[in-house]
Amino acid sequence: MVRTVLFDLDGTLIDTEKYYRRCWPMALKHFGYDMSDEQALSMRSLGRPFAPKHLKEMFGEDIDYISVRDYRKILMNEMLENDGIELKSGALKLLTWLRDNGYRAGVATATDLIRTEKYLREVEIFDYFTDIISATQVAEGKPSPDIYLYACEKLGVTPGEVIAVEDSPNGVLSAYRAGCKVVMVPDQTEPDEELKKLLFARLETLDELITLLANQNI
Repeated sequence: MVRTVLFDLDGTLIDTEKYYRRCWPMALKHFGYDMSDEQALSMRSLGRPFAPKHLKEMFGEDIDYISVRDYRKILMNEMLENDGIELKSGALKLLTWLRDNGYRAGVATATDLIRTEKYLREVEIFDYFTDIISATQVAEGKPSPDIYLYACEKLGVTPGEVIAVEDSPNGVLSAYRAGCKVVMVPDQTEPDEELKKLLFARLETLDELITLLANQNI
């Protein structure tokens, strides 16, 4: 029976994925490259070594991934300082229900631990989580299964006992390959037909997971 829920961060718990979608093209423009919206979306939840490799595949081996990424972080930090970070719809309701009903909640994110903790504290949900796992702690980020396998090991559960909540294709692939039951709450795009086959469920908002957990013996 599922008693553990692992959440992606950006685009799943907090409404930040839209900023990555804007800031990647802006950062690349600064270095003389033109990135399409489709290319920006393809970077979602992509961890190392896949993100640098993917950027080189799109723009050539000479592109300086670190410089582009660091400039993207500057742009994004400025936007977040100006706009603030918002919780995704239903997040607080779901996290409260999980806590009150004896579930453990964790975070499995491509974002580094320092920024993850900062974001979670800013939106006042840090204390709801048993553990925070970053792709910086494993050999390969999403869509590799490493982060979910490591999270399950730390929490002492098997992947089949875990619901993984994701918003993007790379995140879904990571959790599915680890053997988790994957629930997708789409953020920037809907799952295509192939991705739908990997999902345990597709929900509109996070709090819909309450009904799923309450009504099914999973």
